[in-house]
Amino acid sequence: MTVDVQQQNKRLIKQLADVMYDFQANAVRNTLEQLMSSDCIVHMGHPFGDMSGPEQLYSNVYAGIFKAIPDLERRDYIRIAGPSETNDQWVGCAGFYTGVFAHPWLGIRATGHLVTIRYHEFFRIENNQIVEIQALWDLPDWLRQAHAWPMAPSLGQEIHVPGPAGNEGLSDQLYTAEHSDTTRKHIIDMLTDMTRHPLQGGPELMKMEQYWHPKMNWYGPSGIGTCRGIDGFRQWHQIPFLNAMPDRGQYPDEVNHHFFAQGNFAAVTGWPDMAQTISNDGWLGIAPTGQKLHLRSLDFWRLENGLIRENWVLVDLMDVFAQVGVDVLARARQLCGTRSQ
Repeated sequence: MTVDVQQQNKRLIKQLADVMYDFQANAVRNTLEQLMSSDCIVHMGHPFGDMSGPEQLYSNVYAGIFKAIPDLERRDYIRIAGPSETNDQWVGCAGFYTGVFAHPWLGIRATGHLVTIRYHEFFRIENNQIVEIQALWDLPDWLRQAHAWPMAPSLGQEIHVPGPAGNEGLSDQLYTAEHSDTTRKHIIDMLTDMTRHPLQGGPELMKMEQYWHPKMNWYGPSGIGTCRGIDGFRQWHQIPFLNAMPDRGQYPDEVNHHFFAQGNFAAVTGWPDMAQTISNDGWLGIAPTGQKLHLRSLDFWRLENGLIRENWVLVDLMDVFAQVGVDVLARARQLCGTRSQ
C-alpha cells in the first residue's frame, strides 16, 4: 500500500478522537455512523462483549459512560497505522478517557472526583470505513479509583500510565515500509524467543538484553501494574505469570495475532491472542484449577536505538476472572453497598 493510505486511515480515526475530545452525544453518534460500516464487528472487553454496528456501540457503551461522566473527554497519546502480515489495514490508538465520575455506572457508586480510564483501541479499515474494532478499557483501574477494588493487590506499581517519551506517539511522520517492517520484525523475533522459556530451558533463551532497553518500562493493566527494567518486569509480572501458566504459546490454533508497525512503534491485536492453562500456584489470586484460559491482550511497543524502551499492555482481566466463575463487578458492587456514604 502507498504511504497515503496510512495517513488517510489515521486521519479517519483522528476524526473520531477529535469529536470525543469535546464529547457531545449527537456529534459522537453521528461520527460513529459516518465512519463505521453498518455491520462493523465490535469486540469490547468484559462486561460489554461483542456487538455489531455504530448504534449498538453507542447505546451499549458510550451512552452509559457519558451519562456517568458528563464532562467526558478522550485523549489519545498513541495513534499509528500500518498493514498486518495479511495486508489488512489497521489503526491502533492508546490513551485515556477522563472526567468527573458524577453519576453511577455499571452499578458502581460515583465519587465526584476526576477519573481516568485507559484504553487500547484497534480499528480495521476497508474502503475508508471501519469494519472491525477490538478495544480494551482498563476498568479495574477505574474500580481502584472508585475505591471499590475487588481483586488481589497488584505486584507492580499502580500509576497513571504516561504516553510515550518524546511525545512521538501522535507523529505525522509518513509511513515507510522498510523502517516499519524492521520494527515489526524486532517485536516478532522477541516474542518468538520469549516463548522458548520455560518449556525449552532457562530465561537465558529469551535473550532479553538483545531486545529490551535496560531502562525499559512495562505498563501493565491495573491488577498487574507497571514495572521498570528487565529485572522489574521479570519479578513483578513475568515470573508469576509463567509459574502459573508455563504452557503459554503452545496452542497456536486457538489464537490469532495481527502485527503492524509505524516507525519506532509496533502493535499487536488479536481476539483472543493467548491460550494457556492455569496451574502451579495460580495467578492474580485465581486458584490453580488446571483450566485452560483464553486471554485478550492489546499491546504497543516503542523502540529507541533499536531496543524496546516502552511497552503498553492491556489484558482483559475481568474476562479472565469471568472464565473461572468470578464476577469482578459484582464483588465491586458489594464493596460499594457495604461502604458508608
